[in-house]
Amino acid sequence: MMTPKLTYLDYNATTPCAPEVLAAMATFFTDEFANASSTHFLGRKAALAISEARTQVASCIGAEPGEVFFTSGATESNNLILLGDLRRRNGRRRIVVSAIEHKSVLEPSQWLNSQGYDIEELPVTPNGVVDLNAAEELINEDTLLVCVQGANNEIGTIQPVRAVAEIAHRRGALIHCDATQMLSKVAVSVSDMGVDTAAFSAHKAYGPKGIGVLFVRNFVRDWLTPVYRGGGQESEIRPGTLNVPGIVGFGVASRIAVERLEKDRARVSSLRDSFEAGIVRRCPYAYGIGNSVERLPNTSNICFRTIPADELLTRLPLLCAGLGSACSSGSLTPSHVLLACGVTREDARSAIRFSLGRYTTEDDISGTIEQIAEVVGKIGRGEGA
Repeated sequence: MMTPKLTYLDYNATTPCAPEVLAAMATFFTDEFANASSTHFLGRKAALAISEARTQVASCIGAEPGEVFFTSGATESNNLILLGDLRRRNGRRRIVVSAIEHKSVLEPSQWLNSQGYDIEELPVTPNGVVDLNAAEELINEDTLLVCVQGANNEIGTIQPVRAVAEIAHRRGALIHCDATQMLSKVAVSVSDMGVDTAAFSAHKAYGPKGIGVLFVRNFVRDWLTPVYRGGGQESEIRPGTLNVPGIVGFGVASRIAVERLEKDRARVSSLRDSFEAGIVRRCPYAYGIGNSVERLPNTSNICFRTIPADELLTRLPLLCAGLGSACSSGSLTPSHVLLACGVTREDARSAIRFSLGRYTTEDDISGTIEQIAEVVGKIGRGEGA
């Protein structure tokens, strides 16, 4: 077996900060550290930097700067929409949520259900794509909000957001999109998708952790009540002292994402295809999940059938990849995404998400294939680590 090296294939969980992002942020931790709400010289400089970053992010997602509000991340952005009193609108109390949403959408929805709101689960096809026929049936004139992510974080499938938005709007409902996984991987346009609100996080696109964006179309703002109170920042949608370094970093990361999109997408998708072909060739029982439809260029979810994913990764301690199961109360719970796609519980426990990125190399891919094939062979022969 070749000598293993640390290999990071978990870019859907988080990305490293790009060097340009770190450089742009540095001065706002030291020389230009002022609060952007202050009216003095340094405060005004911070406010100008935020304004520039807002424009950069807006340009990246196809929005107007006035529709972009900074938050701590996509989890907060999703919560602000679901818990931000949109539910008062027209007395509607029905929310339709796709079955494969991130938990930052599913758990607030479950809480609303406990408060008497009608939450309907929108199923997906076995390929991991929202079922449009089901959407036509579930979204009705009582529906307040529809939540459909832009691309799934576990299997990478790109969702038919525009088609769902058209259904929602015909019934007078709003549509929210958790578009977190799309940034830096595919082109993003909230206008083309037809969404009313959307969530993003910088750390999924080579920016810093702890900063995100909530896109809110102008006419929706009148219906959105802030969850937090205690300041006038971000038009009171999200009050609190602004994270100037993080916002600046998000702006630069957004600019770079647009500039590098085609180059990064072509290179990463080629690496992913080579990876999948190599794994299937060397591990005959392995198969891909969600790979027969349009998906993110960097994402590969592989089921190793009878080999538990946690056992496989335990034997490869220097390989950083994502389990298809979540640890809950000391036991592995199969991924709700995979189960929604009709994957058996056993196969879901054998699934690993590999997500590539800007700094993934050909050596990373060839080395990972070799290491996985070696370990799978040992497990198949009943050999120890």
